[in-house]
Amino acid sequence: MHNRIIFIAAGLGLTLALVSAFIFSRQAKPQPPVFNPTASPYPHGIYSEGMIESDQDQGENINIYPEVPGPVTQVLISEGQAVHQGDPLVRIDDSVQRATAEQLQAQAEAALTMLHELKAEPRTETLAVSAAQVDNARATLKNARDQLSKEQRSYEMDPKSVSKNDLDNAINAERIAATNLEVVNKQYLLTKAGAWIYDIENQERTYTSLQKSYLAAAALLAKYTIRAPSDGVVLAVEATAGSYVSTQGAYDSYTQGLDPLIVMGKPQGHLEVRAYIDEILVHELPSAPKVQAEMFIRGTNDRVPLTFVRVQPYISPKIELSNERQELVDVRVLPVIFRFQNPKTLHLYPGQLVDVYVKSQ
Repeated sequence: MHNRIIFIAAGLGLTLALVSAFIFSRQAKPQPPVFNPTASPYPHGIYSEGMIESDQDQGENINIYPEVPGPVTQVLISEGQAVHQGDPLVRIDDSVQRATAEQLQAQAEAALTMLHELKAEPRTETLAVSAAQVDNARATLKNARDQLSKEQRSYEMDPKSVSKNDLDNAINAERIAATNLEVVNKQYLLTKAGAWIYDIENQERTYTSLQKSYLAAAALLAKYTIRAPSDGVVLAVEATAGSYVSTQGAYDSYTQGLDPLIVMGKPQGHLEVRAYIDEILVHELPSAPKVQAEMFIRGTNDRVPLTFVRVQPYISPKIELSNERQELVDVRVLPVIFRFQNPKTLHLYPGQLVDVYVKSQ
């Protein structure tokens, strides 16, 4: 009985093993690919990686960095928004610079007021006071001369009628009055002449200096409001209200590096792609009018024809598009820029990596 059970269990195990072997030996039917791998559409083509950019006359996108550091107080735009040249984009705290500019403006205005005061001299009231002083000095001189004349006639008639001391005092009083008239008369002429030309020139220079200081402070104050340098579309904003930015950009928590505060591009009816051609394949590029190229969108079967724009005539060391140098040897590439119309059926954005094939000679 015991041996019979062993034989039955062995038979079942062998049957199970044969069935399992049969089931697992069957190959599953392969699933169709989600998309076909890219392949050169030309009999002889050059492959390169490319990056989509906004359509610019020169360069890549417009990277905007603050010219002054400080905390952001307002972000006035959103990503994807179209803006016009001069539109305010971001405001940085300008409280200290604004106070400085207002102080210099007040000093310049005070200096200008003083300059106007110097040029307006003499004041009518001041000149009237000087004229009255001249009249008073004349009257005093006349009185002193009359008194001296009386003393002299009395002395001539009877020397004992007037003491020598009184006569000398009368003579001195007449001289003092004459001198005083001369002084106040010169003072009147000086007042009538107005401010000294050198005082006016010095005040003009003081005002000019303060005015330029104010204009410089006001120009710096204006930089606390970052404005659009041209018409375009906001592609990226790397800061929010309360975050600190410097002249090197805004800190990105994900990349842990400094990025441009704002990235702008042109309206995206047309886009560009910058293809990097390996230096050993540069000689296979045809002349400019004959360049043909197609762009393949990664992860799809879509391809987009490209129009040649220009070659950036500078072969530079190849750096991975992720901004990390991974090449172990000195590989160099030539940037070639193509232009294409943004298809309505595709969602393409600046910064997207694509595959580019260029027809070789």
